[in-house]
Amino acid sequence: MTDAIVVGAGHNGLVAANLLADAGWDVLVLEAVGTPGGAVRSAEVTAPGYLSDLYSSFYPLGYASPVLRRLRLDDHGLTWRHAPDVLAHLLPDDRAVLLNRDPTVTAASVERFAPGDGDRWLAAYDDWRRVSGPLLAALFSPFPPVRGAVDLLRRLGAGGALRLARTLALPVDRLAAELFAGEGAALLLAGCALHTDLAPGDVGSGVYGWLLAMLGQQVGWPVPAGGAGRITDALLARLRDRGGRVRTGTPVERVLVARGRAMGVRTAAGEALRARRAVLADVPAPALYLDLVGAARLPSRLVDDLTRFRWDGSTVKVDWALAGPVPWRNPGLRGAGTVHLGGDLAGLRAGAATLAAGGLSDDPFLLVGQLAVADPARAPAGAESLWAYSHLPFRRHWSTEDVAAQVARMEAALERHAPGFGRLVRGRHVAGPADLERGDPSLVGGAVGGGTSAAYQQLFFRPVPGLGRADTPIDRLFLAGASAHPGGGVHGGPGANAARAALARDRAVTGRWYGATVGAANRAIYR
Repeated sequence: MTDAIVVGAGHNGLVAANLLADAGWDVLVLEAVGTPGGAVRSAEVTAPGYLSDLYSSFYPLGYASPVLRRLRLDDHGLTWRHAPDVLAHLLPDDRAVLLNRDPTVTAASVERFAPGDGDRWLAAYDDWRRVSGPLLAALFSPFPPVRGAVDLLRRLGAGGALRLARTLALPVDRLAAELFAGEGAALLLAGCALHTDLAPGDVGSGVYGWLLAMLGQQVGWPVPAGGAGRITDALLARLRDRGGRVRTGTPVERVLVARGRAMGVRTAAGEALRARRAVLADVPAPALYLDLVGAARLPSRLVDDLTRFRWDGSTVKVDWALAGPVPWRNPGLRGAGTVHLGGDLAGLRAGAATLAAGGLSDDPFLLVGQLAVADPARAPAGAESLWAYSHLPFRRHWSTEDVAAQVARMEAALERHAPGFGRLVRGRHVAGPADLERGDPSLVGGAVGGGTSAAYQQLFFRPVPGLGRADTPIDRLFLAGASAHPGGGVHGGPGANAARAALARDRAVTGRWYGATVGAANRAIYR
């Protein structure tokens, strides 16, 4: 028997396990596949000497996350590398707008698109710096984020807080129009928003564009030296130093429940493992509730709500081993760690509308990563380890032919803006939606965000209308994956929130009150 069982060794599961181990708990982590890390892994999959990040890569949220900072992963070997430029957005005519960690460089780039936008960018960045500390604290705290909200109110006053709330609700195209006169700065925001499954005109898309762009300005979009897997390595090393254990190749079949309380798990091999204090699940919400717990043990209204749970879009990701740097027509892209490739504002809107209607664009929006630009050790000297991904409409199953056609569109777009790209390819690795899910079962249908980023599935609507917390209707069972608030991205928020909830439930004096309060709230919501 152990104090806590964590189902899933993705980064959120490992964050939760570390925090419980810090509190002196005996923790066992069970991972279904043969390698820990979930969507935070790296390997040589294209050609010898070329290191690729298999899923996620550049990490502004991870670098800025107060959750990961408190874990001091640098003490366990994690170091970061930055590209000369954070981001370049490439227009169809090969003009580009650059985001650089030096605000004056970014301002000069956006100024070329509209006089005065340089000063407007610097003013927007000043506004961001005023609120970034308490805003990030609120974002990564359990809902409701009382301390962060109070700090914001103290800094901004009631009127300023109301205006910030309005800003956070804006579509990104509306936010950009209110802040800037030209297309350059607007494209930086809109391209960042399209890291999610939202369209530029969707309510709430502005907060994602603003957050990622301003984090890029403030801290950059760094990569771990030696690959994304170094984040996982550091989390594992830290956990083992504190006595935590990880078992891979051990899929969990069922959460064991007795008298409304999680008692442990049963593995697919039939092994029953008991947990004295808590079970935490770094898996998607539908998998936890419907597969591991079972509808019969849940309130019928919760089961009904899950039928309306919406995934984010499917994904196709391609990695290439290139014999040399990408031969961009615009040489200004050579120093960018990330390149957004896929159009002007009208093109971004049109492409997003096509996806929303269930179609595929002939000229898809691409997120492109030049890994060796940021971390030269990712490729042989003078070469490049390149990746790109594009979104598809969500489907559980995509045919091999559909994936191949999307890859052809992606490579055609690269060839159009970087003539001779194809001649440099020395190896290629394609991961369609099924491949992504096979490597990490939490990426259902190739959806990498744990569920849509739409406003109707955020905060206390995530994963379904409820408390917006890691607690579930089953006592001492906690949701620790990206389906929980604050959602997708490599920042550790869901895992940390689940660990905090488990610790609060187990406290000798207040734990019983906490459990009774959460239980009563859940009964009121789901009755």
